[in-house]
Amino acid sequence: MRINRFRVRHGDRTALKRHRPDDKGHFESKDAALEHLQKSIERLRARQALLYAQNEYALLLIFQGMDASGKDSAIKRVISGVNPQGTEVHSFKAPSTEELSHDYLWRAVKALPGRGRIGIFNRSYYEEVLVVRVHPELLASERLPASCVTPRVWRERFEDISAFERYLTRNGTIIRKFFLYVSRSEQRRRLLERLDDPAKNWKFSAADLLERAKWNAYMSTYRDALAATSHDNAPWYVIPADHKWFAHVVIADIIVKALDDADLAFPTLTPKQHQELLQARRQLVRGLT
Repeated sequence: MRINRFRVRHGDRTALKRHRPDDKGHFESKDAALEHLQKSIERLRARQALLYAQNEYALLLIFQGMDASGKDSAIKRVISGVNPQGTEVHSFKAPSTEELSHDYLWRAVKALPGRGRIGIFNRSYYEEVLVVRVHPELLASERLPASCVTPRVWRERFEDISAFERYLTRNGTIIRKFFLYVSRSEQRRRLLERLDDPAKNWKFSAADLLERAKWNAYMSTYRDALAATSHDNAPWYVIPADHKWFAHVVIADIIVKALDDADLAFPTLTPKQHQELLQARRQLVRGLT
């Protein structure tokens, strides 16, 4: 699959116009896509083992999207094959009182993955240039000095986020960011499903409809954020999300490609370590231990 066609180029505010949420790619059937996905998950499992053993890089995956865009299911499905001991998922809700007492990146910094690990952000610090921008009253709740809230505040936050991600990549963190692009009609169908299915009632919130009413405002803020913060070191990808199975295939392929590009390998043993292994093997074969 040509995954680069989903990538957002820096400064390009037309990325959403160039993609259809109902895209199904070249797959002739859902079954064919799921077969492809399973192979990608197996490849991801093998590369996670290398990431963990080498213990030099960390992988940070950021998932953003409107309500019911499929972030949870994408994380669950794509990461289903990896070792949970090397994976951490963090869901960012409304900030707590303690978190509001710090800068907006503080809570994200605490959740960053260590070397050899995969960190997954279900929503992220990008909420600060998305939800907070659509709801200016939230900015007031952050108790910033008046001098810090100027007409340039969003541009400055884009600059700060880009600098933060550049710093992370310069210190060995591989970053990939996914915007799950669901259509308004598909979101409506999924919200109705949450209302009609007792097993999904708990997922629905009255706030979902309030946010849905601001659809156009959100699309505008996403266009700005993606264009301003998609860089070679931390690219954004627009993931068509009306068909969850297709979204999962694209996401898995992007992650595998990112790890392939890192040229991961198992650590090389020193001659001394080789000798220690040989000695240990001889002892085990002889039953000496």
